[in-house]
Amino acid sequence: MEPMTVVLGVVVLLVVYYISKGFKIVSQSQTMIVERLGKFEKVLGPGVNIVLPILESTKMMTVRTAQGRMTQTDKIDLREQVMDFDKQSVITKDNVMTEINALLYYQISDPKAAVYAVQNLPLAIEKLTQTSLRNVVGELELDETLTSRDTINSKLRSILDEATNKWGVKVNRVELQDITPPASIRQTMELQMQAERNRRAEILRAEGEKQAAILNSEGQKQAAINAAEADKQTNILKAEGEAKSKMLQAQGEAEAIKLIAQAVAGQGADPVNYMLAVKYIDTLRYIGVGTENKTIFMPYEASNMLGSIGGIKELFNKA
Repeated sequence: MEPMTVVLGVVVLLVVYYISKGFKIVSQSQTMIVERLGKFEKVLGPGVNIVLPILESTKMMTVRTAQGRMTQTDKIDLREQVMDFDKQSVITKDNVMTEINALLYYQISDPKAAVYAVQNLPLAIEKLTQTSLRNVVGELELDETLTSRDTINSKLRSILDEATNKWGVKVNRVELQDITPPASIRQTMELQMQAERNRRAEILRAEGEKQAAILNSEGQKQAAINAAEADKQTNILKAEGEAKSKMLQAQGEAEAIKLIAQAVAGQGADPVNYMLAVKYIDTLRYIGVGTENKTIFMPYEASNMLGSIGGIKELFNKA
């Protein structure tokens, strides 16, 4: 083989290698930073891009893998990413040591700033989140920390978004995954919750007894009203019956007196004396009742009545 052919082959291989190194394929939702002789040149978009080997190179940046390890890559992911932090100890306002685990969702909005404005972007975001979390939780007591997750999330997102803006990062949201107080505090909280549940149960029981007593008294009241109304109607009907009976009796007596008066007057006697004599005789039946072996005194006017009785006897004899 001639030397010239070997040189030509080497040149061709170098040209092919040079051209192949100049092609950069960028996937969708990714980008690359290109430097020319160590100076920022451009940002590559998705698709096929051409760079000048030797003169131009892609900038490497530190990223965190899904397993939590740090690695170097020249491809910058523009999608929303999640960062899961290990539990860290945080002291609340009332001096309670609490372990908190947070999740951070962020997205690179300016690749140039993400590469040149900070040396290690994942580590910077992690440390900033930890210190900000300590500051926010340190302003709250334990009870507020446990019940104000949305407030803490909102404050953290606002602080981190403002701080990472110069790094070309947009913090979309922050979520507190776990808040773990000390075991003694958890035991005390469980006792408090048990006491609160017992208190609510007692209140519900008392409310039930109160409602039952009210309903019972209302029932007794209604029963008494119904009984009184029934007695009232019974007395009214009884009074009406007695009144009607007396009226019928009076009508009968009036009719009898009228007939007697007509009969007595027809015989030429005084009807009034006749009626008095009849009443007197009827009364005499009860004078001697229960008076055995005793002396009975007749009133002085009895002689007149006896005379009237004699007149009645003569009247009936004539009849």
